[in-house]
Amino acid sequence: MLIAPSLIFLTALFAWPLVAGIGQALTGPGGFTLANVRRMLDDPYFWPATRNTALLIVVLIPLQFALAIAMALLLRARPRFAGVYFYIWVIPLAISDLAAGLVWLAVFTDRGYLNSALAHLQIDGYAWLSYQHPVTMFLAVVVAELWRSTSLVFVIVVAGMQSIPRDYDEAAAVFGASYWQRLRKVILPQLRPSLQVALILRTILALETFAVAQALTGRNLPLLVGETYQWYSVLQNPNVATAIALVILALSMLAAFGYLRALREPGGQP
Repeated sequence: MLIAPSLIFLTALFAWPLVAGIGQALTGPGGFTLANVRRMLDDPYFWPATRNTALLIVVLIPLQFALAIAMALLLRARPRFAGVYFYIWVIPLAISDLAAGLVWLAVFTDRGYLNSALAHLQIDGYAWLSYQHPVTMFLAVVVAELWRSTSLVFVIVVAGMQSIPRDYDEAAAVFGASYWQRLRKVILPQLRPSLQVALILRTILALETFAVAQALTGRNLPLLVGETYQWYSVLQNPNVATAIALVILALSMLAAFGYLRALREPGGQP
């Protein structure tokens, strides 16, 4: 009885929309059908979007965590103006995805700030966002997402480091452990719960990357959420859009389960 309100809330918020979504993806005018799933799989944009989304996660997540941990370690050393650094680094949290995409569009567009800087150096400009240059299109999205969302990981890591007693680190230093040994054997193991939460959140949010890529590349760099938008709003087919959304949900759940298994405590508890 005590958990009944939570169960009712979760059912209304998650379970019922999930059941309705599965029903919408697997039904048609004549009842049950796999036509929507087949149409999704036959779409020439679906597999490139899946590949691009997976590649974005593989490239972006390690970079974000390396940068966020480095920034948090710098603050842990308590340099001068540490509070100023913290507030500057979390500014992107206050900027919407679309606004961040437009900011970086002004940088990477043909007459943007980057090509203007190259022109001052007597270097020819480059079509960074051209469909003929998929590598630089992808890198532009990675840079924009790295700038926009690393601050979320940074805040979580900083919060986790606040709970690590300095006594452990100082004791390891007294016994001759180097900085890298203390980082690997003392700090990172105690950051496991924070890293677990940050990994799950960032992977799910990376799977949902849309506005930044849409502002920078349009459909020239298809992503899964972008294809959901195309099918729902442009092609006016909510059934196929729901099928793609269920793929994103399945990938999110698999990623969360994988992280919980990989980062669980040695004793077997997550």
